[in-house]
Amino acid sequence: MGIEEKYSQLQHILRDLKRVTIAFSGGVDSTFLLRAAIDTLGAGQVLACISVGPFEPKHLIEQARNLAAGFSVRLIEIAGDECADEALTANLPDRCFLCKSHLFERMWEIAREQGFEQVLCGSNADDLSDFRPGHRAVEQFGVRCPLVEAGLSKPEIRELSRRIGLPTAEQPASPCLASRIPYGMEITPERLEQIEQAENFLRGLGFAEFRVRHHDTIARIEAPTREFATMTAEPLRGRIVERFKLLGFKYVCLDLQGFRSGALNETLSDEQKKSYS
Repeated sequence: MGIEEKYSQLQHILRDLKRVTIAFSGGVDSTFLLRAAIDTLGAGQVLACISVGPFEPKHLIEQARNLAAGFSVRLIEIAGDECADEALTANLPDRCFLCKSHLFERMWEIAREQGFEQVLCGSNADDLSDFRPGHRAVEQFGVRCPLVEAGLSKPEIRELSRRIGLPTAEQPASPCLASRIPYGMEITPERLEQIEQAENFLRGLGFAEFRVRHHDTIARIEAPTREFATMTAEPLRGRIVERFKLLGFKYVCLDLQGFRSGALNETLSDEQKKSYS
């Protein structure tokens, strides 16, 4: 099935759903889904919900607010206090399931209060091949994934986003800040703040695709290998080290394997992934 046929299928799915509440993060997938729903159903038949808590990067929350305003769609912010939940801060491999469960439960309450018939999320067809414990919450709470149902992959979503002029078309993926902390290490507000400030600093230097992984006293930077020479050349190297140490890290490392999404899942065995999926 070609990309145009998949988009037509997406529109058909959305028309059948009629009035929808969408989990919106300001990322590539949820922005495309929100825009497609608005274009297909009209802004009055669409409600966007965003989780606003310590796990979410503040720059993405602000971006989501601006996008929703530009789309003239109503946005409801769901206050999150993830750091008060010991099951979440314990940071076991099912953390994403617990977090998504809280979000979807609240979204269904809002949807029913506001007269909307379905809760949607922006998972895409490529997500099915990755370790995604959050998908178990999708199934348990009856959340629909129209991009998956239409068979749209990440590259296809980026291409369609370019065609309709979405500013997120080339945006790098940016999962929650908690995903930078290895499983089993406690998630604290202080560690989340360290990660966010460190990544904001790198972003301010012009880097776009990277992660700062938090290993207690060690900051492990994942960046594309093509960026290594730039990142390690003076005076930039010295500025990065100085800033990260001011944030409380004692050691600053560049991961020679380079950037890869979901790197912390590499520590899990196949059996562990199955048990948490």
